[in-house]
Order: sequence, then structure tokens, then C-alpha cells
Amino acid sequence: MGHSGGARTSAAPRPPAGDPGPSTPLRRARDLVLAYIALTKPRVIELLLVATVPVMLLADRGSVDIGLIAVTLVGGWLGAGSANTLNMVVDADIDQKMKRTARRPLARQAVGRWHALAFGIVLGAASFVVLWLFANLLAALLVMATIAFYVGVYTMILKRRTWQNVVWGGAAGCMPTLVGWAAVTGSLSWQPVVLFLVIFFWTPPHTWALAMRYKEDYAAAGVPMLPVVATEQQVARQMVFYTWATVAATLVLVLATGWIYAAVAVAAGAWFLRAVHKLYASTQRGEPIAPLRVFLQSNEYLAIVFCGLALDSVIHLPTVLATF
Repeated sequence: MGHSGGARTSAAPRPPAGDPGPSTPLRRARDLVLAYIALTKPRVIELLLVATVPVMLLADRGSVDIGLIAVTLVGGWLGAGSANTLNMVVDADIDQKMKRTARRPLARQAVGRWHALAFGIVLGAASFVVLWLFANLLAALLVMATIAFYVGVYTMILKRRTWQNVVWGGAAGCMPTLVGWAAVTGSLSWQPVVLFLVIFFWTPPHTWALAMRYKEDYAAAGVPMLPVVATEQQVARQMVFYTWATVAATLVLVLATGWIYAAVAVAAGAWFLRAVHKLYASTQRGEPIAPLRVFLQSNEYLAIVFCGLALDSVIHLPTVLATF
């Protein structure tokens, strides 16, 4: 006796919920492309944009050279992507041990280690060529120095040996200030050095706030980040010191800018200092802390300060010193 409504063929089984389904050449190609993009740490490269563009606008105060900015950003992005890729090649073993990094391409073997190494070298070479041809040799050499320092000094020497790893290793993240200025002027000056110091002093409290949240991860991987080897109160005290140094460095730049930047630097600095002091006070009282909130606020703080610098440079009002 047949089923009512006529004969029906059985439906193909559906994959379980969350299962991406059968692998296809197109899916594999897409996953591979995404894995190579992930090697460059796209979110980390955001700092490149935040730091480079305002510095270039300050170097050419009152003018905006869109073409040069675009070329410098492309060259800088290639260089940062190279450094981040080579960093992952060196750190593949500890990335596998940390929950926060276990899904990185090399940690999950989505890309072969030698392929990643070649990719990083090609990106670095492309960065040098782009900046040399379309900006100048000094900018290109500064990016090469950044890659060498980040991979050779920070990743291979400092990171696994000392709690001061991010203090000195963070210098690599400050280099976009020098690269941006050099791309415009072909030289260096005290203003980009001050901005270098802003990011240099900002990096420890920014990184330690994240490390406080993931200190078990770092401990499991054998990375002696400060929150792994010190108490929360000691870490927060160091964060207060470096935050004050950061804000002080931003105020030094007032000597070369207008009132827009000055107002932004003071207001944003007070806001960031309040957050770090609040964290320190919580550690002193033995209260639960929210370091991830401070980490996110540190990102917002740096973006606000550099956006204020960009706006001040484009509007090109008289400098603070010129009004006296």
C-alpha cells in the first residue's frame, strides 16, 4: 500500500547544526585566503592607520597629499603584515598553548610554516619596494628596521625571557610615527620622536591590561608577562606610571600644534588616567578588577589623541606658542 500523495524520494541528510558541510575546492580556497589574511593580524594593523596618517598631516601641516598618504599606508601595511606573519612563524609553538591564540593559522596548521615564512618575506620585500619607489629610501629603511626589531629582538629574544618584553619590544609599534614623517619630509625631527614616545609609553599599560585578563594563558605558554610574575597591585602601579608618562608626552607636542590638539590631549589624558587610577585603587582594596575595560579604553584613548592631531593639522589654526 503506497503513501498518500504518491511516491516520494528520501531527502538527503542535512549536516548537523554548526557543521559547515562538505569541503569543496571553493571553500578550501576561501579558507586558505582567509588564513593568509589572518597571518597579517589585520586588527593589529589598525594602529598603523591611527599613527601614520595624523603624523603625515602634521609633517605637512595645512596640506593633505592623498596620494602619498595612500602609498605610505600600503607600504606600511605590507611591512606590518610581514612582521606579524614572521612573528607567528616564530611563535607557532606557544600560540598552540594559549586559548586566545589557538585559532591562529599556524597554531591550527591551516598554513604550512615554510609557506608562512615565504609569505612574510615577500610582504617585507614588497613593502620596501613600494616605499622606496613612491615615497623615499628613508621611509623604506625604517620599515625594514621595524620588521627586524619586532621579529629579531622582541619575538626571538625578549618575549620569552623578561617581563620587560613589551616595554622595549613595543618600540616596533611606535615606528609608524617615524615612517609617516619620513615619507613626507625625507628626514626626521623632534615631533615624530615625541609621538614615538607617546606610543612607547602607552604600549605597556595597554598590553598589561590585556595580559591581566589572560595571564593564565601566558603562564601556560611560559611567557613571563608582568601580570604572570607580579601581583595585580604591582602591575597596576606600573600601569599608572606609564600612563602618566604617555599623557606627559602628548602634552609636549602642544609646542608644535594648535588649541584643538591641546584640548583633546588634556581631556583624553584625564579620562584615561582616571580609568587606570581606578584600576589601581581596586587592586589596593582587593576588589574585583575589569582590566579588559581598561584595555579597550586605551585603544579609544590613542585613537582620540591622534584624531585630534589630524584635525588640528588639517584645520591649521595658529599654534599654541604663536598665540603668546
